[in-house]
Amino acid sequence: MADKISILDMATFCKKKGLVYPSGEIYGGLAGFWDFGPLGVEFKNNIKKEWWKFHVQSREDIVGIDGSIITNPNVWKASGHIDNFSDVYVRCKECKKDNKLDKNEIGKVKCECGGEYDVVGDLNLMFKTNVGPVEGNVSYLRPETAQLMFADFRLVAENARMKLPFGIAQIGKAFRNEISPRDFLFRSREFEQMEIEYFVHPDKIKKCPYIKDVLDYEINVLSAELQKKDKDAVKMTMKKALEKKIIKTEWHAYWLATEHKWFVDLGANPDNFRIRQHVAEELSHYALDTWDLDYKFPFGWKELQGMANRTDFDLQQHIKVSKTDLSLFDNDSNKKVVPHVVAEPSQGVERAMLVFLFDAYNYDKKRGNIVLKLHSKLAPVKIGIFPLATKLKDNGRKIYDLLKNDFMCQFDTAGSVGKRYARSDEIGIPFCVTFDFDSLKDKQVTIRSRDTTKQIRVKIKELKDILRKLLDGEKLEGFGKIITSKSS
Repeated sequence: MADKISILDMATFCKKKGLVYPSGEIYGGLAGFWDFGPLGVEFKNNIKKEWWKFHVQSREDIVGIDGSIITNPNVWKASGHIDNFSDVYVRCKECKKDNKLDKNEIGKVKCECGGEYDVVGDLNLMFKTNVGPVEGNVSYLRPETAQLMFADFRLVAENARMKLPFGIAQIGKAFRNEISPRDFLFRSREFEQMEIEYFVHPDKIKKCPYIKDVLDYEINVLSAELQKKDKDAVKMTMKKALEKKIIKTEWHAYWLATEHKWFVDLGANPDNFRIRQHVAEELSHYALDTWDLDYKFPFGWKELQGMANRTDFDLQQHIKVSKTDLSLFDNDSNKKVVPHVVAEPSQGVERAMLVFLFDAYNYDKKRGNIVLKLHSKLAPVKIGIFPLATKLKDNGRKIYDLLKNDFMCQFDTAGSVGKRYARSDEIGIPFCVTFDFDSLKDKQVTIRSRDTTKQIRVKIKELKDILRKLLDGEKLEGFGKIITSKSS
């Protein structure tokens, strides 16, 4: 994050560039709800695509579902959401601003104005809705994506012929009636989650067969003990965290490192992350151990991804309430087992957007404009296509037609090429292609890099393959070391 901007500045930038708008703004908007513009929808789709490719497509041990937003309300009774999914609703004695607190924060946390809080009461965060024509047939908009992965667990295991350990993944909308939505996309009432429930044999929760892949992986670790001593996070390897018994299971260490690596591989700054262990007072009713992957936002360290060891709580609850057998038969022990969820990587799409935006946002003093150095896999538009002059518009259009089915392209003829480069930099287009008068003779075009501003001349017949290589991060003569968001 070369140039620190506030969350309000980022909201303004996103609106100006067509990433995110306040929902229904012409009517005054509605707090906690956002619309995603032409660039925002592409950006979100790219994040989800890369998450799915990394977590599902490239693995044999994880499959996906797409569960319903509204389901039988007994799902939420079994999960504990109807009885326990609430925040403490508080109001400042001085400025009268409403807020929410965790139970362990009551009496310890003051309003940002310095005033003390009065406790108004508990508020369940689920949105209610009526199903069908008869009043009183109540259900809920789902407050998380996890529960149908548990309710459908047995069907998924049988249909996909999965063997333990395995995971079920889902991307989809969730809804929470937040008391005080704030900080732009960080805390909304409608959002998208990318989540995995990873199931392990109850006798094998200590050993992870993939742990060797991450033992040497370093990350900033803030343990419960360090928090009690009011100390900062300490950088250490997963191996050291396990040896010191800071992280209780190899599975938790594996998934914490894996999720951190997903962000870093897509251009995020590793120093802006830490993993933080929940202290005893914070633990959810179902959790044996919980860690957050935190990010250093302009408004402080905040949770980016929660990862709880849920044990067999959810499956056992659904077995109890539904009176349905959700166990699996284990051939090794010749008995039925109810698997444990040792980790549930749960990530908000919008919070991931903020991370990538803040780490990509740079103001280039030499150019005099913002350069949004998004990883090429995430950039909403991959290629800008610029005919040098109005006379060359039809020629430039042919280049656009050549590339549009392979890459998300933007055709721009307005203003000087310099102004067009600046506009493309500000929305994160990795490469721009210019068709000039020489192109009429030599059948070549100029490719310009967003991050370095270097240019190369290439044959039109080779353009598609060269752009594909550049977007994949390959080194090409003329560009030197390519051109990803990490090169910023």
